Amino acid sequence: MSTRAGFVALIGEPNAGKSTLTNRLVGAKVSIVTHKVQTTRARIRGVALEGESQIVIVDTPGLFQPRRRLDRAMVAAAWGGVADADITVLLIEAHRGVTSGVERILDVLQEMPKHRRIALAINKIDRVEAPQLLELTEKLNAAYDFEQTFMISAEKGHGVQHLKEWLAGEMPESPWLYPEDQIADLPLRMIAAEMTREKLTLRLHQELPYQLTVETEAWEEREDGSARIDQIVYVARDGHKGIVLGNKGETIKAVGKLAREELEEFLGRRVHLFLQVKVRTNWLEEKERYSEMGLDFRDGNK
Repeated sequence: MSTRAGFVALIGEPNAGKSTLTNRLVGAKVSIVTHKVQTTRARIRGVALEGESQIVIVDTPGLFQPRRRLDRAMVAAAWGGVADADITVLLIEAHRGVTSGVERILDVLQEMPKHRRIALAINKIDRVEAPQLLELTEKLNAAYDFEQTFMISAEKGHGVQHLKEWLAGEMPESPWLYPEDQIADLPLRMIAAEMTREKLTLRLHQELPYQLTVETEAWEEREDGSARIDQIVYVARDGHKGIVLGNKGETIKAVGKLAREELEEFLGRRVHLFLQVKVRTNWLEEKERYSEMGLDFRDGNK
């Protein structure tokens, strides 16, 4: 039997459930998941296996109206994911329906070359009644000629296997692109930084949504099989440093503990995690920070 392999881009508004669906398809946590909008910054590739098919999932940043350089670079990365993909899946939240953001995405899709393969996945179907779901499906398919429509709950798993099997069958014949045991093509350093950033995002709620980034500065493999990981949390202002540290360092300690535990589970071994908080006033304008996040600094100018 011949093998298949290809790329699937997930697009949609912020918080539509793209990261949750990526993790569900892969069967492991490779993408940051929080209740915050817009937490996926880079195009994270998860690798899912189904039968003889390897599906490389590009979890793009959410599509929204960009205002700053970082926003513009993130939106450019999302549409870049569509251009590179064999199939694109547009994810819509069932209970929110056709928002102005969804309308903007549909407008852009209409302008794309007709050979692009676009499927629709209506997510969070457990939040609406069947008649409302049917009406939404008809409205979306009238607005764009989707190749297939799937009803799913990424969080609970409903309908996800059906979507996965369809994607697997539609991948082009090809040798596998990644080793069988690899679930993401991000370097471990970036995955580790994303895990810490997720914990910070959850802990700090509305206080610092965009104004921090985490970088893995050093990674030392120790003789006893454990790893020492040193990370720096960059914030944009002095006042933010105090918020991240917390009273007597309580916040950063709690974040470090949660991140270390998740890293140990992910790596299957002991981890010694050391976090520092530093102020970098203009990190949002530094080319190196964008490279770390897998974004193109030049796209921020567009």
